[in-house]
Amino acid sequence: MQSGNHCWHYNNWIKRKNWAGFQLFSKLLQMDPGHRWRGQEVEMDNPLRRTATAEQPRRNPRRGDASAERALPQGHHYNRNQRNTAGPPDWRGAQHPRRALSTPRPGELLPNGEFAERNQDRNFTPNPRQNDARTNRNTAGRVPGVQGNRQAPQQGKRDHQHNERRREPWRRNDLSEGGRERQAELQGNPHFQKRRSHEEHVKDKEHSVRRLGYKTLENLLDKEPSEIVITLACSSGLKELLNQQLNIGFIQLICKVLCKACRSKTDRQSIQHLLGMVKDSQFLKVQLPHYVVQMSTDSVPSRRGQYPEYIERILFLLQELVSVFPASSVQEVSMVILVLDPTVNTLRAAGVSIGEEIENSMEKVKNIIQHLQQRKRDGTLKNDTLMLLDNKETNPEDNYRTMTIYPTYNEVHLEEKPFLRPNLITEKYANAEVYLDTHFRLLREDFVRPLREGILDLLHNYDGKGLRRKKFDDIRVYFNTRILVPLCTASGVGYKVQFDTQPLKFVRWQNSKRLLYGSLVCMSKDNFETLLFATVSDRDPKKLKEGIVYLSFNVQSRPLLAEVEPSDCFLMVETTAYFEAYRHVLEGLQEIQGEDIPFQKYIVECNTDIQAPTYLNLHSCYDLEPLMKEQSKNSEESTKHLYEFLLRKTKINVLNHASWPSKEELNLDESQVKALKMALTKELAIIQGPPGTGKTYVGLKIVQALLHNEQIWQTDLQKSPILVVCYTNHALDQFLEGIYGFLHTGLVRVGGRSNSELLKRFTLKELRNTRDFRKKLPQHLRGAYFEVTNQMRESEQKICTAARHLECTTQGVLHEQYLEKYISPEHWNSLQSGLIFDNIPLPGGRHSLILEWLGLGFMGVTEIPGISPLNMENADEQEDEDKEEEEEEELIHIPEEAELIQAERVIDGNELKMRTRKKEDADIAELANTLLAINLNQGTQAALPMKEEGWQQPRAQKKKMKKKARGELQNGGVMSAAEEKTISNIWLLPLKDRWRLYRLWSSMYQMDIRRRIIQHEQLYQAAADRLTELRLQEDLWVLKEAKVVGMTTTGAAKYRKVLQEVQPRIVVVEEAAEVLEAHLITTLSIACQHLILIGDHQQLRPSATVYDLARNFSLEVSLFERLVKVNVPFVRLDYQHRMRPEIAELLTPHIYEQLENHPSVMNYENIKGISTNLFFVEHDFPEEEIREGKSHQNQHEAAFVVALCHYLICQDYSPSQITILTTYTGQLFCLRKMMPSEKYAGVKVHVVDKYQGEENDIILLSLVRSNESGKIGFLQIANRVCVALSRAKKGLYCIGNMSILANVPLWSKIMHTLHARGNIGRSLLLSCQNHPKTTTFVSKKDDFSKVPEGGCSLPCEYRLDCGHVCTRACHPYDVDHKKFNCLKPCQKVICDAGHRCTKLCYERCGKCQVKVDKIIPKCGHLQKVPCSKNPAEFCCNEPCSKILYCGHNCAATCGQNCGTCKKKVEITLKCGHVQQVECYIKEAAKIGNCVPCKQKCRALLDCYHNCPGSCHLCYEGRFHESCKQPCKRLLICSHECLEPCTNQCPPCQRRCENLCKHSKCGRKCGDLCTPCVEPCEWACKHYKCQKLCSEPCDRQPCNEPCKKLLKCRHPCVGLCGEPCPDKCRVCHRDDLTDIFFGTEEEPDARFVQLEDCHHIFEVTGFDRYMNEENESSDMIIKLKDCPRCRTPIRKSLRYGAIIKKSLCEIEKVKKLVLGDVKKMKQSAKDLLFLLNTHSIIAQQFPDLHDDLFCSLKSPALSLSSLTVIENKIAFISRLAELKSQEVKFHYTMKAKFNTKLYECLKWINKHRERFTEQELKDLQSEIQRLTFLVDLYVRYNKASGKKLDSSTEQTVACVQQILEGTKKFTEGDEKVVKENMEKLKLALPETGLGISDTERVMIVKAMGLRQGHWYKCPNGHVYVITECGGAMEITKCPDCDAMIGGSNHTLERSNQVATEMDGAQFAVWSDTANNMLNYGDLAEFLRQ
Repeated sequence: MQSGNHCWHYNNWIKRKNWAGFQLFSKLLQMDPGHRWRGQEVEMDNPLRRTATAEQPRRNPRRGDASAERALPQGHHYNRNQRNTAGPPDWRGAQHPRRALSTPRPGELLPNGEFAERNQDRNFTPNPRQNDARTNRNTAGRVPGVQGNRQAPQQGKRDHQHNERRREPWRRNDLSEGGRERQAELQGNPHFQKRRSHEEHVKDKEHSVRRLGYKTLENLLDKEPSEIVITLACSSGLKELLNQQLNIGFIQLICKVLCKACRSKTDRQSIQHLLGMVKDSQFLKVQLPHYVVQMSTDSVPSRRGQYPEYIERILFLLQELVSVFPASSVQEVSMVILVLDPTVNTLRAAGVSIGEEIENSMEKVKNIIQHLQQRKRDGTLKNDTLMLLDNKETNPEDNYRTMTIYPTYNEVHLEEKPFLRPNLITEKYANAEVYLDTHFRLLREDFVRPLREGILDLLHNYDGKGLRRKKFDDIRVYFNTRILVPLCTASGVGYKVQFDTQPLKFVRWQNSKRLLYGSLVCMSKDNFETLLFATVSDRDPKKLKEGIVYLSFNVQSRPLLAEVEPSDCFLMVETTAYFEAYRHVLEGLQEIQGEDIPFQKYIVECNTDIQAPTYLNLHSCYDLEPLMKEQSKNSEESTKHLYEFLLRKTKINVLNHASWPSKEELNLDESQVKALKMALTKELAIIQGPPGTGKTYVGLKIVQALLHNEQIWQTDLQKSPILVVCYTNHALDQFLEGIYGFLHTGLVRVGGRSNSELLKRFTLKELRNTRDFRKKLPQHLRGAYFEVTNQMRESEQKICTAARHLECTTQGVLHEQYLEKYISPEHWNSLQSGLIFDNIPLPGGRHSLILEWLGLGFMGVTEIPGISPLNMENADEQEDEDKEEEEEEELIHIPEEAELIQAERVIDGNELKMRTRKKEDADIAELANTLLAINLNQGTQAALPMKEEGWQQPRAQKKKMKKKARGELQNGGVMSAAEEKTISNIWLLPLKDRWRLYRLWSSMYQMDIRRRIIQHEQLYQAAADRLTELRLQEDLWVLKEAKVVGMTTTGAAKYRKVLQEVQPRIVVVEEAAEVLEAHLITTLSIACQHLILIGDHQQLRPSATVYDLARNFSLEVSLFERLVKVNVPFVRLDYQHRMRPEIAELLTPHIYEQLENHPSVMNYENIKGISTNLFFVEHDFPEEEIREGKSHQNQHEAAFVVALCHYLICQDYSPSQITILTTYTGQLFCLRKMMPSEKYAGVKVHVVDKYQGEENDIILLSLVRSNESGKIGFLQIANRVCVALSRAKKGLYCIGNMSILANVPLWSKIMHTLHARGNIGRSLLLSCQNHPKTTTFVSKKDDFSKVPEGGCSLPCEYRLDCGHVCTRACHPYDVDHKKFNCLKPCQKVICDAGHRCTKLCYERCGKCQVKVDKIIPKCGHLQKVPCSKNPAEFCCNEPCSKILYCGHNCAATCGQNCGTCKKKVEITLKCGHVQQVECYIKEAAKIGNCVPCKQKCRALLDCYHNCPGSCHLCYEGRFHESCKQPCKRLLICSHECLEPCTNQCPPCQRRCENLCKHSKCGRKCGDLCTPCVEPCEWACKHYKCQKLCSEPCDRQPCNEPCKKLLKCRHPCVGLCGEPCPDKCRVCHRDDLTDIFFGTEEEPDARFVQLEDCHHIFEVTGFDRYMNEENESSDMIIKLKDCPRCRTPIRKSLRYGAIIKKSLCEIEKVKKLVLGDVKKMKQSAKDLLFLLNTHSIIAQQFPDLHDDLFCSLKSPALSLSSLTVIENKIAFISRLAELKSQEVKFHYTMKAKFNTKLYECLKWINKHRERFTEQELKDLQSEIQRLTFLVDLYVRYNKASGKKLDSSTEQTVACVQQILEGTKKFTEGDEKVVKENMEKLKLALPETGLGISDTERVMIVKAMGLRQGHWYKCPNGHVYVITECGGAMEITKCPDCDAMIGGSNHTLERSNQVATEMDGAQFAVWSDTANNMLNYGDLAEFLRQ
């Protein structure tokens, strides 16, 4: 029955198993291959299946089932002897390969047409030599670095492969997508939204491929062209549709939709993308031609009548195609035209009316095709460049619309003057086309001429000397410019470019106008035969200092980048103009049609009869109530009048001037009312506002009136905002902040950086980034944005990965491992076999031979035998001296001019920053550590392990080397391929040629990378251009919802196309006189009905780059000024509200004929501390010219105005009330250096040009110019003078050289006015406010020292509130002395007792602290207590009188709590020693606390020294502390051993003292010294050593006398070629003749002086001493030492051979002591194996096991540390074995055992350099004790149930006392224990059964039962159950009558399995046994 049960269970299990297997197999059949693979991977992780699948090749699911990859072996590292075993950086140590970027993922199936394209879409690898053919090559045949030659068969194979590799394209990429690099890339570009995984993207892509149906396309026809083109361009189904078979109706619909889409004006990039799909589709190649042919065969008249319309659409589509893709579409278009021409003829013959427009279009397309085909035949049509379609060829002079924006080749090389017309400022233009042509040519010439003339000048001086130092007037030149790496930006692909900064060291990049954002640069490498144009896309002054700038190349230049070699060096020139603004405006002028110019009759025809706006009529009424509210707040009387007026009429007819309110009611002056009337009633209003007349105020009133009455000018069909345009950001902020006062919503700001917190939320960027903005956008924009950004991400990943590799090549030298592909086989062999010197040990590991070859390795700048020395002299020219900058005082912040210009240029915060640089730099640094042999940016050699060790080179030499390397990397000279082939041994090349050859290899590496990503760059750029258009569409949605849009002129130029769509009807231009006319015209749309120009042409004018154009062609005349000059009506504001009258007199009548003063300026208070409110200080101190920027500075003026500024601050003026103005930017920096922020924080410092529209109470003006030639620059321009003199409200103080200014008529008139009023002179008169009669004249900075506090030199004498007198000099500030701190002693009485305050007068007195006698209430003691303190709160200081619980008196004070007793008492410790401790410690010891015994051990150690430890530290003598006595043995290096007492002295740790003439060893003395390989310098005129410095010399000592004279002019007593002794035979006779060897007194005796100790010896005697050998048989290896002082002789030319021989022997000994590196590594591996075999350590002590494992993995293992680890493993494994016996102990025994066990472990793990003999002896003794103790515990525990006899009990007690004791386990103890344990073996058997183990085995064998049949009763008596072994009955134990057995195969609970009999852990009949059977069967089944 039981057997049957077992069979049933087994069979049932088999059925379950097979069913589960069937289910699993079924699922696998249903899975796709990728899922099957993943199942296989799961099985690979299963330990039961791992063996079965170990030999199967791994399959990569992302490559599909067919692509099996070989797994790299674990620990795969590069070895220069195995050239091809090294994988890419990301594969080091990897076990599994990763998928190449180009392989498809599961489900990503590639159609046949796309396979080739995707197959090309491969990445790159830093080591692209990896291929299958080379992987199978015999690596044993690789040439080691020292061996030299390859085997012949390998050589031939390698040559073939090398040639193939040089010809083949970039092979499949080894850089994987996985790993850290991939994860970094998935972070995404900050311009994009959060990235999703590629799998999600692919899934979305599959789901998003929606087919376009007929209905969908039909619905699109109802949409706007912009929406159509965006929808189609981003549609994934369009491409599929265009390649399908279509019916006629579908073809007609597609043509209709495409034609409408192409009519969008704002989406050219999307149109280009859309037409690109059409161009490559079957629709154009097959469907359309078939459809055209079918037209001619159609016989249905109704359909034929519709064909002309369809033909017209087809022709329009063909025109668009051929204009966008002239090169790639001409063939397909010509095919369609070929069939369309006969079709048209057939239709015409059939009576269909073909219009003239179709004929013309057909002819036009034919001409274009013919022209393009001719160009194709000529080879001039290579790229798709957008072309303008025109019927006839026209010259640029004939048609400005066909001119290119960028300069052409002819313009740069031919000195021909372009055709220009002047701007007509006094007469009208002939027509609109002439007007547009004039301004286009002038504006283009303004930025082209500096570039053209600068390049021509450069070419004329190109071959001349000093070109780098030459200063060019029109351009800025940058030499040795190289294009480094591509970078992804929001606007497209930018490039990191590097130029030579050596000629530009004088440039202050923070303030320099060089390379500002948007500046145009032109690059050329062939004398400007070919031109690359780019604009600056990002500017970082710190990077510019390093020569790094970021550029964005124009469309025409991008194709040329593909041909640029990495080694190409360009000459880069920069024009100063902001090109981006020029480009947008010039494009706008070309696009504007003459009839679309608004207000043409005024702007072009100069009509002076200004009409009312078209939206106004005779009945239009304006409500001006908001303009009159302010007046109502001013007075009750005016409120009454206003109320009466409002009752009479709330609205007025603006065209009826009689109905207008009065100026008082409008709160305006008379001229302002006129301006308001003109602005509201004329369609063109011109308002001139001289300084301070309130033109901004009037402008705000105008806008407020228009907004309040918008129902008059708005239409119901389309709302449009008011457009406000300002020239500067600051002016725009001011104007919009004013508008915000009456308009809180509907405001949008577009421009540069805004400094207004109020307007921050209204900027376009902030509005675009709001939470709901994207949700509100139309679906087609949202979908397009998502699609385009995804396309950008895909390309960006590959570009960024490539960029990181390219970046690394610029940061250091590539390891030869990654250059192998580009090195010919012959050169590779030469590189590997170059250094073959027995005496030059190369460091192991990944050391780079290419570093040694380039002179950058550890050999440095050494001379190699047979090779020319590697020169480093050139590095001196490039070396920068490190100058420690002194910590300077923090200075005030002055906005740099470059910073201000940059802020104007960068629109809306779109700075086009690169990727997050911090993270990008981290990724590059990580990759550089892998790719580079030396990383110059980190200053460390990646491949060189010796950093601070070894023979150190001087710091200056290291710096030269690093500088040299960086200079060589930046050098553009590359060896030609032809020259490369002529070289056989590359080690024989001079250093210069080595670098040229390296740059050839490096450039080939870089070029491979560049070729691979050029396509991705194009894709990224196309997507970025589309994204830019999409963002403009988004901006359009924002602007259309606005009520007021504010823009700078730069912003208006950029958003020109958007403005044409927004169509603002009203445009208000502030600062209109500063805006170029072309800028203003392109801002206006055809919908503009009302233009209001506000400005002042007599202040600043528009700035032109070319002075000739500004003056002679009137380019600097704005539209505002030109209309005024042609007598167009305007209003001038006549009342100035800013300047006090005497300042205003400087402007009137000299600049303005009439300017009235408003009453508000008549009552200004006088400036304090100065006798006059207006003064010009004259001087004749010369100016200084600043080399950079054509600027000037004047130190005298700067110092004077800063001192005057400080004086005014002392007059109690706030710093914000003072502004310092200067006319030159160079003076700004000069001023800043003199103005620490602590003193001048808040003072504004500006250039005059940047301060227009601003004002302040006090203006200090520095005119700067002062020179002998009388040049005053733009100080002669009236407009700038007007601005400079009109900024002050209350006080104006100017300093300048008035004698040179007097030559200018305007200044002469101004000076006449100043002289007449006495406001000019050589000195300024200061007057003291406190002492008005005291005056001081100041003319220079030092004069202000007379008024140090701003008053005068008299004392202040002010009586302070405290009664003391002010001790300072007279000071006008802080008149009431509220801020003054009196430093005299305080005299106040502060308590009732009459005590005075003890603090200083200005300090707060506080409570009285004088101590008085007071009685403490708590204890009654009399104490000294502070007067103000309550005695109850005072802590009494009397001694405490209480008795503690221990009986001792309390030691605390009376007021303190009684604490622990600190009295010293004696205590007897467990060890028996008596010790003095504090009383509380003794009490704690009574309850079990341990008290460490401090008794000195003083045991005699094996070294015969006393033990330094204490009783506690030595564990009562069981583990002695190591001996601390110094060793003091003399080591082989001649140093004393500093280690504690030891038998084996370790290597010396002192600094090595070995040195030579060239360098000094910097290592530790015990380490191996690197031999010096410099040439030996032992030479004289008779002999010269030819060996290296470290080799034994090959010359004999020269015994010829030295011929030199000493300083004392006596002959030298030394020998030829030796250092001259410093003692003379005449001057130091006694010293020289002191007898030592006995030959010193000889008349011809010669002497030698030791360089180490400077002792002098006679040569013959010292020669004998140095040459004598040690006579003893055991020769001592050591250096010879000085016979007098025993200093080792290390440095001596004469005895160099002897010293070198000794050093060589010493090095051999060191090598033996340190051990062989390979053997130590093998020993570490052996120990690791040993540790793993001792698995019991991991089981019992897992933490110790991990520590040992980590120690063995450490790279810095020495021989001694390996010995320590080996001993630890031995000791710990033994202790682990003992620990494993713990389960056999009684629980009372475990605590005692563990205490001793962990004491041993603690001692073993103590940090030590080595185990001493004493430590080993102590440990062995204690482990022996533990072994006996375990044996005793096991035996005793087994017999726990038995009664022992008395003798056995006594024996056990005796042994237990010894083993559990705390004293040392001596040899006597061990003998006693052994004897007693022998006795106990019989009495206490180890089994515990009362029988021997032999007897037990015999009984078990005799019974013949399986395990689990033996049981024992509760008292331990053993019995057996036969048969099945299951208990079936209950009975009594025959020994003790206890219950035994059981029932139903279940054992009685009190019984147990007798494990000690047969080792069974469970009964044979139990659930456990049955389950184990199942597991066993399962394991057996799985093994099958």
